[in-house]
Amino acid sequence: MQLAESNPKIDAFLKDKHLENLNRAHLTLAHKRSHGIKAVADYGIHLNQKVPVELTALLFSDKMAAFEACPGSVEGEKIVSKNPWPHITLWTAEGVGAKEANMLPQLLAEGKANRIDFNPPIILSATVDFY
Repeated sequence: MQLAESNPKIDAFLKDKHLENLNRAHLTLAHKRSHGIKAVADYGIHLNQKVPVELTALLFSDKMAAFEACPGSVEGEKIVSKNPWPHITLWTAEGVGAKEANMLPQLLAEGKANRIDFNPPIILSATVDFY
């Protein structure tokens, strides 16, 4: 909501969106179906550790919205997402799966989505966990 207060485009987009499930928002580092069990298991050494995450932009279309996210380091080791576009899905329209947010960069390139960059990036702290 602070972003909406400071940016009229974000405010206009969020006006009619229901964001009740943000407590389940997450940044996928690896998915066992897409990247394999070993790729997921490799993050186990960081389980329950705090990692800074930079939110660098908001991408949105009429069907979804997500923060572009860049995970930081844990104990000097950079956390690298296996996802080609690391992001935190904020909202999807009814009938649209959260996984579809992976398409936002392509939709942006096709002129079917919008991007608002954050300067400076928003930094938050997250905990590495398995779901």
